[in-house]
Formats: sequence, C-alpha cells, structure tokens
Amino acid sequence: MYHRPPTYNRDVTRGSDGGRAVKRRRDNVCVSASAGQGNTGYNGCGTCLKSRAKNWEKKSDIYILRSDGFSCTRETVTSDGSLQFEHPSSQQHLLVWKTRPKSVMVLKKLGEELLDDFISTMKFLGEEQGLRVLIEPSDYQELKKTVPNFSLDMPYVDTWAPEDSVCLHQYVDFIVCLGGDGLMLHATHLFGCAIPPIISFKLGSLGFLTCHDFERAREHLDAVINGSDELDTCRLTNSVDGSPLTGVRITLRMRLMCEVFRNGRRVPGQSHEVLNEVVLSRGSAPYLSNIEVYERETFITKVQADGVMLATPTGSTAYSVAAGGSMVHPTVPAILFTPICPHSLSFRPVILPDYAQLILRIAGDARSGAIATFDGKYTSDLQAGDAVHVRMSPHPVPTINYEDQTTDWFNSIERCFKWNDRLEQKKMTKLPQRPSKTAVTNGVSARVLSTGEQAPTTSTQE
Repeated sequence: MYHRPPTYNRDVTRGSDGGRAVKRRRDNVCVSASAGQGNTGYNGCGTCLKSRAKNWEKKSDIYILRSDGFSCTRETVTSDGSLQFEHPSSQQHLLVWKTRPKSVMVLKKLGEELLDDFISTMKFLGEEQGLRVLIEPSDYQELKKTVPNFSLDMPYVDTWAPEDSVCLHQYVDFIVCLGGDGLMLHATHLFGCAIPPIISFKLGSLGFLTCHDFERAREHLDAVINGSDELDTCRLTNSVDGSPLTGVRITLRMRLMCEVFRNGRRVPGQSHEVLNEVVLSRGSAPYLSNIEVYERETFITKVQADGVMLATPTGSTAYSVAAGGSMVHPTVPAILFTPICPHSLSFRPVILPDYAQLILRIAGDARSGAIATFDGKYTSDLQAGDAVHVRMSPHPVPTINYEDQTTDWFNSIERCFKWNDRLEQKKMTKLPQRPSKTAVTNGVSARVLSTGEQAPTTSTQE
C-alpha cells in the first residue's frame, strides 16, 4: 500500500526586501526558517520618489494559494512585495485578496475605436465597484480634451507622473487590458519586477493571451474583485464567519532576464525582462550572423544563420513557432532555443531547462555585428565581442484565467491556430471481411476464417 509522505503546510510572507519569512508546520511541531537575506543582483523595482502617488492608499495585500494536488501553501504578498516562482510546473495558483482591492489600472489599445468601451469600463470600476482607476497619462489628457466635465463627472480617475512609475506596483491591485497581446506586453513594460495580475479582454486582432470576452466584462471583473473560485485541495476560511474565501485562478508566466555586456561589463540601461523572446539577428547586413552560444562558460555551438532567439513558453506561440519552434505550455519551466533560417539542415530548435544561463556572444571574427531585440520593443546594436546574458527571471507575469491555465491554453491554440483542425473521419457502415489465412501447426494445416473459427483439414505426412 502506498503511504503518502507527510504534508508540509507553509505560510510565506513576501515583503519589500525581496526575501521571505517561512514557517513550516509538521505534526504540530513548528520550525522557523528564513531565506533571501542580503539579496543581491538585479531588481527592477526602483526607489519611489512619489509625486501624484503621495496621496494614494497602498494597494491590498493578497494571498496566493499554491497546490500540487497533495499539499497546500499559503503565501502573503504585501503591497511592497512581488510574486515569485515556487515550483510553478506542478502547481495550480489561486489569487485571493486579503482585503478588498482599492486601485485598478485600465489600459486600451491605441486609437479611438474602443473609447466607449474604455469609458464604460472605468465607470463600472469607479462608480459601481468604488475603485480608484488609473489610466495612462496620454489617455488622461485626451479624455480631458474630448469628454465634457471629465474631472468632475469621473473624479475616481487619475494618472501618474513620470517619477511615480517606479512605484506603481505598490498602488495598483490589478490591470485591465482592452486590446490584444501587444497591449499585454505593453502592460508588463510599465512595471519593473513586481507586475500586478492582468485580466485581458479579446478586443485585438489575434488575442492568443486574451481569454475573456468583453461582452461579459462586468461578470469577469466582479469575479476578480470579489472572488469566484477555490481550489479543492487548498482552502482558506474567513476568520469571522468561517465561510470559504474565494479568488481567481492565475497563470504565472515566466520571463527572461536579458543583460547586454561589452568588454566584459554590463552596459548601463541595457537590462530587459522579456515575456516573449530576445532575438539576435543580422538586421540589414548582407552576411550571416556569427554568434557563439555558451551555457555559463561551456561552449555549446556557433550559430551561422539569419539569427537566433531565446523564447519563454509564453513566447513559444509567437515568433518562435513561426521560426519552427515547438509550442510549449506556459507553466513548463523551460527556455526555447530557436535558430532563424540556419544555413544547416541539421540545426533544429531545442528546449532547455529553466536554470540554464545562456550567453550569446558575437564572434570576434564575425563579418558584421547583430541587432538584439527584446520583446520587439527595445533594440541594441551589438558589435564583435559584445554579448547578451540570458537567464530566467524570478519575477513572473501573473495573468488571470478564464477557466484554468491548461484549458485556456488549449482553447487559444485551437481558436487562433486551428490546431489539429481537420474533417472527422467517417464511420464505415459495413466493415470489410478480413482475407483468410492458412496456418500450419505441428504438420496440421488450419484455415483461419474471417470470423476467427478454424476449419481443420487433413495433411498427408510422408
């Protein structure tokens, strides 16, 4: 008989120092531990200078319930902290507000096409749900010009000053995107390391990452604010009345931390966290790229091609799949290595573990440099000897699911790519008779009929 090992239930609190305090409980014996002390390295969250934000109330603390079907972990993320990965491939994640959310950021794609939907969403969140609504400065100025009495009729709408950008994560509880996948990418670049949960509505052209219908926006937003789901193996109860606390399922989407190095030193201002991919390409140069690939200090291969990309599982269905890479579920901890038009018949895409630390270096004898592109938004010119160091970022992008992280993904590849779309094979009305066979066993031949019966025959043995 299989005996399941003892279950560890952990309470984890993440704060502004990036560390965490952990208490492990097992058989009523409590052991204290800590991790993340003296944390060093890149941190995308800068010092908050505060301008307009000085009068804002800090966002709500949240619980993240992590369950692998056997054990349950409850993690508290404070307004100064950020979500981080913890065994993402084996867990379902449920976001539960510790207190009701106070502030929401609403983004829309460029143009006036969605202006009415934009205003109606803000009114629902501000007037009916009582939230502070933050919008981009450009949208704020445009609404002040085009909407009569905008400031008086919608006092709950605000924007931020440039110096507030580095601390937006401390005040925004969640983000609403009205657009497509490009708008979600834009949302991730508005924040540093700590990105609030994002709910996206299908109002773009393709919308692989957008799984919510805008026709049911009020229902979906109410579910995010007040909770609508729970995990069977991981539950929280209200301390007042004992009722179960509900939340929304989320997917923690891996990002890549990319840093440009020149003469062995990190180039200031050339560090990017990408949700889709980083691409090194030859650009307009007439020569093949000549890129050396290392895993830490171990030489792996030399790329002679139009270029090469490193993609996340989320980015596997973007540029990578167009270049022949595999489609990978967003919770699989992996880095996709995909060559672009390689001048070799045997150079195939590969999938690497998430702990790989890769270096893409322009060869010293390369005929030309390369262009590094980060999520298609930022670029950097590379010369011979320059390198891009790539590793998994500890800070994921939390996206709110419509159903769950697997069902949403399969629905997206079927809806957007028509995955495995073919006509159904027709059923046969009459099965054909199998041809008869003759078998010889111990000198006695038997004819095997199509019905499976055997008709014995005599055999003359000389």
